[in-house]
Amino acid sequence: MKLKYFSHSAFQITTDDNKVILIDPFLDDNPTSPVKSKEVRADYIILSHAHGDHIGDTFKIAGPQTTIICVDELANICASKGFKAHNMHIGGGHDYDFGRVKLTIAHHGSKTTDGEYAGEPAGIIITIKNRSIYHTGDTALFYDMKLIGEMTKIDYMLLPIGDNYTMGINDAVKAVELVKPGLAIPMHYNTFPVIKADPEVFKKKVEEKGYKCRVMKFGEEIEL
Repeated sequence: MKLKYFSHSAFQITTDDNKVILIDPFLDDNPTSPVKSKEVRADYIILSHAHGDHIGDTFKIAGPQTTIICVDELANICASKGFKAHNMHIGGGHDYDFGRVKLTIAHHGSKTTDGEYAGEPAGIIITIKNRSIYHTGDTALFYDMKLIGEMTKIDYMLLPIGDNYTMGINDAVKAVELVKPGLAIPMHYNTFPVIKADPEVFKKKVEEKGYKCRVMKFGEEIEL
């Protein structure tokens, strides 16, 4: 299984049988993304929430066989536009042919660019062949992250460090302490000046707490 980081909160998971799962595919209007929407495909697209820098290019990428996975209200919006969607909600999990997805709480907001209410924002836990990835979505620090880490062994934690709209570096370090992942990977930084942050500072602070961290370059792909 491989994990690729496009930048911002956009990731791609490629399973051992070549299923492609995109998370928050904000590419075309993302000044830090090394790829554009026409260069990717997806069997599944998982959305943490409906803000433009997360729903991104979903409707350009999704084809007839693509399933969009997200909270109920956002899934209904996707379906109303003619796309195939699977409705979920916070706290619920579902088994797909690639593995299991569970949605967690995330403290943020969620409206479309048209101002339409799109349900609650979510964090995403993806479990494939006993390896779990926790994409926190856009969120503030919250103490129930400790419970998430206790109930699911998190191998990879993808978490924002850019501050202003989400956790900053210090809160993100505390989030790592609460969840205790096998590897922390920072995201949601340096896309715009207001979320400028140094991921190497985050990495140093995480390692000082005794946890592992990897700063993925934009466009980098790693084997999980």
